[in-house]
Amino acid sequence: MLFSDRPRTLYRNRPAHEVICQLRFPSILSINQVEPAEFQEDIRDAFPQYARRQDLPPIVGGQTPPPPVTNYHFLSEDGRWKLNLTKDFIALSTLYYPGWEEFARHLDQPLASFIRHYKPAYFQRVGLRYVNIFSRTKLGLEETPWRELFIPAYTGPLQDESEDTLLNWGCDMLVKLDSSSRAKIHAGFGRLQVKNVPQDQETKFILDLDLSMGNHVPCTMAAGALETLHIHGGRVFEGAITDRLREAMEPL
Repeated sequence: MLFSDRPRTLYRNRPAHEVICQLRFPSILSINQVEPAEFQEDIRDAFPQYARRQDLPPIVGGQTPPPPVTNYHFLSEDGRWKLNLTKDFIALSTLYYPGWEEFARHLDQPLASFIRHYKPAYFQRVGLRYVNIFSRTKLGLEETPWRELFIPAYTGPLQDESEDTLLNWGCDMLVKLDSSSRAKIHAGFGRLQVKNVPQDQETKFILDLDLSMGNHVPCTMAAGALETLHIHGGRVFEGAITDRLREAMEPL
């Protein structure tokens, strides 16, 4: 089963590598033209560092290159939290995920301030993404095959083939969560490559959950939409792992 109805569980050894929340809205051109000074004042205590970057949209075919998009970056003092604002979206991300309640708390004020100052008509897409990376070395599972840690839907040919013969494996799924939500899931194992960092020789397992709610999400329903996606994410995550992996992650 891809979903689990197990009670919500917190783990001491969390595999979350990066968590990203993005809310897309119909373009607000003033964001691209005028620096968001009032918005910054509202969030400056939590996100005191500021930078501005010009992003070049992709060129399609032989079309005239579109104008650059201004991307405003706001960072927490310790650099662990990043908030992005463009004319099309607002996003919060972290590489140090402390749990859902803390993540939602970091988003509350920026999202409320954004809605108050820019008054978006609605949100076209509310997205929540969990990039989970599992290291058997860190979990003390060096001799345990992946097929004993994840359900067959995510381990595919490993049910019949040895890991020694399959050097890389991945699968992608698009799953309906409810009438308005879906999840794009990537699962597989391989070696991670990070720019300017020596090659990590350990084979790791990646479970990338990109959950979203589309159509016209009213601004007043944005927080509720994210809570719904978070709950769905927990059901997918718990449905993907086995009791052997749960035990190694140490439930709290």
